[in-house]
Amino acid sequence: MKNVTVVGLGKIGLPLAAIFANCGHLHVYGADINQTVVDKVNQGISHVDNEPGLDELIAKAYESKTLEATVNTSEAVSKSEVVVVIVPVLTKENGATNYQYIDSAVEDIARGIKKGTLVSFETTLPAGDTRNRFGRTIEKISGLKMGVDFFLSYSPERVYSNRIIKDLSAYPKVVSGLNPKSLELAADFYQKGLNCDILPVSSLEAAEFTKVAECVYRDVNIALANELAMYASKLDIDIMEVIKAANSEPYSNIHLPGVGVGGHCIPVYPYFFINNGLDEGLTTLSRRINDDMAKYAVGMAEKNLGSLRNKRVLILGLSFRGNVKEPTKSSTLLLIDELKEKGAAVYVDDPLFEAGEISKYGVVPFSKQHAEEIELIILQAYHDEYKNMDFSAYKNCSLVLDGRNVLDKEAIIKQGIHYVGIGVK
Repeated sequence: MKNVTVVGLGKIGLPLAAIFANCGHLHVYGADINQTVVDKVNQGISHVDNEPGLDELIAKAYESKTLEATVNTSEAVSKSEVVVVIVPVLTKENGATNYQYIDSAVEDIARGIKKGTLVSFETTLPAGDTRNRFGRTIEKISGLKMGVDFFLSYSPERVYSNRIIKDLSAYPKVVSGLNPKSLELAADFYQKGLNCDILPVSSLEAAEFTKVAECVYRDVNIALANELAMYASKLDIDIMEVIKAANSEPYSNIHLPGVGVGGHCIPVYPYFFINNGLDEGLTTLSRRINDDMAKYAVGMAEKNLGSLRNKRVLILGLSFRGNVKEPTKSSTLLLIDELKEKGAAVYVDDPLFEAGEISKYGVVPFSKQHAEEIELIILQAYHDEYKNMDFSAYKNCSLVLDGRNVLDKEAIIKQGIHYVGIGVK
């Protein structure tokens, strides 16, 4: 049975490790710097919530002893023929790339690697990093030569929270290699480990570019939808009616407008192009448009209510999107900043978060006793709990701003509350 180390047991790394551990011919070491995560995995428990099928896979791997976790990355790597790296690359407030965690992980890998090992990166990266940053680091520390003594692959994760297990086998796996041998080893490993179709590409850089391009495509198209929605609003035209009509022919695929985009991917990865030589154009402009949607939404609220100073505002959803517990780059954080700048008192509700998790963002965690105080409601993340929301309890609310154009407009109006959406009146 071949040994594999998955470095990084986060929301994507743990499902990946669990699938490998249940494929029938791999023994998996999961390496992570978080001792709590390691301890849970070694008890057969997943620390990742709301991921269908993951709990069962972890429990099954625990019973079969095909998955064990450790904080000692170098030791795990020294016992493995394949190393899969899924440690995040982050961006700083100014959009600059933050390699802190992945650099440290790669150094640990280099200290444990042996001849013949395949190292495959799944983390989204700027084009060139697998070869020039991480391959070189492993060479320098280990004394081994990439493409000869160890093999290098890049195969980007392309999954969506809440359906990661399904996505890992549903989509073709884009796979690249430093040289033909690296590609051969990586393609064979992923085909057997994930039981998925393989889509080989010609170079590490082409694969890296592919993943970032996917995110840029989505960001640009969402920005287009937002721009159209703002213009439609000026003309008193319902953008949702327009989108439905326009998308009735096969060459149109206008995305849905909203109060902004969030998460680890779309607001982050375009900067891997922007900060690495891309001429300023659609990608940069789209980032600006989407991040400015929070300001636009607050401006709409002011247009309808006047000054927001001392107004009590409830934001529905701390998460960046519905039914996922993830506040990273959430539009709610931008809304909070804009509302505070206007002097509003901000309340946040999110059924997936505890009160203490919400209050650390400098807002009041909403409870039902606050309902009659609320004067403005902004929907940001459309959790299932909001689908049949009863607005009758909000006696002093005069405006609902539907940031996703999904709430029951007529039900809100029946309560004597004014409704406005993004490009919808």
